[in-house]
Amino acid sequence: MAVQHTLEVANDRCGDDGCSVRTGTVWTCIAHIIAAVIGSGVLSLAWSTAQLGWIAGPVSLLCFAIVTYVSAFLLSDCYRSPDSITGKRNHSYMDAVRLNLGRTQTWFCGLLQYLSLYGCGIAYVITSSTSLRSIQRANCYHKEGHKVPCEYGDTIYMLLFGGIEIVMSQIPDFHNMAWLSTVAALMSFCYSFIGLALGFAKVIENGEIKGSIGGVPADSLAQKLWLAFQALGDIAFSYPYSLILLEIQDTLKSPPPENQTMKKASMAAIFITTFFYLCCGCFGYAAFGNNTPGNLLTGFGFYEPYWLIDFANVCIVLHLVGGYQVYSQPVFAFVEKWFAVKFPNSGFLNNFYTFKLPLLPVFQLNPFRLCFRTAYVISTTGLAMLFPYFNQVLGVLGALGFWPLAVYFPVEMYFVQRKIGAWTRKWVVLQTFSIICLLVSLLALIGSIEGLISAKLS
Repeated sequence: MAVQHTLEVANDRCGDDGCSVRTGTVWTCIAHIIAAVIGSGVLSLAWSTAQLGWIAGPVSLLCFAIVTYVSAFLLSDCYRSPDSITGKRNHSYMDAVRLNLGRTQTWFCGLLQYLSLYGCGIAYVITSSTSLRSIQRANCYHKEGHKVPCEYGDTIYMLLFGGIEIVMSQIPDFHNMAWLSTVAALMSFCYSFIGLALGFAKVIENGEIKGSIGGVPADSLAQKLWLAFQALGDIAFSYPYSLILLEIQDTLKSPPPENQTMKKASMAAIFITTFFYLCCGCFGYAAFGNNTPGNLLTGFGFYEPYWLIDFANVCIVLHLVGGYQVYSQPVFAFVEKWFAVKFPNSGFLNNFYTFKLPLLPVFQLNPFRLCFRTAYVISTTGLAMLFPYFNQVLGVLGALGFWPLAVYFPVEMYFVQRKIGAWTRKWVVLQTFSIICLLVSLLALIGSIEGLISAKLS
């Protein structure tokens, strides 16, 4: 049974007028962050560590963790303006940039942010299909032996994941998906623990710690540099969540002030993720050395116990179902709000239909939401089929959005928010920090694009 009603655009969740109830806590915040951060990127960290070696690999992981926390610290103070405690809410990253840096930089920020969010959706489709295919391959290897090819295609698994996401994309917004982020975070812990345990067990079985200070050797210095730069891009992809930080912060209740809760949650979440990243990256490299696979749980360095590999890959897929939504909801919110404001009298855009099915909660369906979100999922699935290159895609996405979204905009907005003048001590320190991150981001982007082109041509 369906009942029609019209959504009042004026009842948008802007302002402190009591029209919406924010119930987020530090725990839901940590769940959102972990669902966003511990994703497909963690599985490539053993490969990244292998390319960089025993010193540069772990150091790079720690450095990116520090950069991510600094970025989160700066950006969380920009949720309210001009005062970070009682000022007007900035409900999204773009809102904060618009208020602090002006219209021109807002367009640049929006282009990068939504391109990065869209790219994450593509990467998650690729990763999910890889994990689903690996379940079938693990069972084949167990029955037929490790020498059998056991090759399977990706297309059917990408279509399956896309179908699931079409349904899940009808979740209205961030405020209604704390449960999904919690499930996703729990799944990420499961497969991270499994990857860590398998790597540790493999090291014990080998009786030695493999790897070297210089990392995996290459045919030439240029090739070594390309791979090292691509590894930096993969690490950059696996850490920052700045592009959705303010959207997550907008779910938090107050008091205490939202920026205090976000800083506390960021510290806890980054500590947890860094622990898992170091363990998975280092134990994976120690177990396989120069033969470290690009994806720790699907590259088949591990064959047995096959049921544990299957379970880990199921956890990955369940996590990616939630992770896809964490990165897609800001895009949905932006597009739907823009069209609703542009065409306030359109029933297609603003009419909602309430459905009540037996044994299920009341569900509201909007025609435009259904059509747009379905088309969005179909497009990410289609592009994933065209570029099914796990490590290379992660590297390009990470390098492209790392500096502007995780460093440049937070630093520049912090200057405006705190009225920090040029050539003061804090200005010099933060600008130096920004320039160093820019150089790293450029190197990672160059290496990752080269890797993507090489994979496409091979």
